Amino acid sequence: MRDEPSAVPAKPGSATLLNDQFCFTVYAASRAVTGAYRPLLEGAGLTYPQYLVMLALWRNRSAAVKDLVSALQLDYGTVTPLIKRLEANGLIKRQRRADDERIVEVVLTPQGYAMREDLSTVPNSIGAAMGLTDEEFATAQGLLRKLTDNITGSSGLGGN
Repeated sequence: MRDEPSAVPAKPGSATLLNDQFCFTVYAASRAVTGAYRPLLEGAGLTYPQYLVMLALWRNRSAAVKDLVSALQLDYGTVTPLIKRLEANGLIKRQRRADDERIVEVVLTPQGYAMREDLSTVPNSIGAAMGLTDEEFATAQGLLRKLTDNITGSSGLGGN
């Protein structure tokens, strides 16, 4: 059995102070990071969630919709409109798999694959904006992954 972490003692009256809430710190950091992507992606006509879909596809050039849903930790109702918009913009196409027509696969078009090079500086730009050392970045990423795993794996809280 895992030892339960002890609660961080709260300062008197701090339970209602926004800046003392860990959830707000995570939320504010998430908004700041995703907001930093906006000017970098505007020229390509992508939103941050669309960029995530493209990142997932650039590795293998195609993926089943269900695999994208899983990789992005989103639901079908969120991923489907992203895919439709990317398809309307000529960056991807949807098709049924030849070996199993029940599976819808998303495939990059040549234009969608070429965008990879156009946006290749985005990760370094975001990294520079974060202003973290490599060690701080690795620590933060590890802690956030652990937090996500702990929350999504515990008693049905936060599950997709």
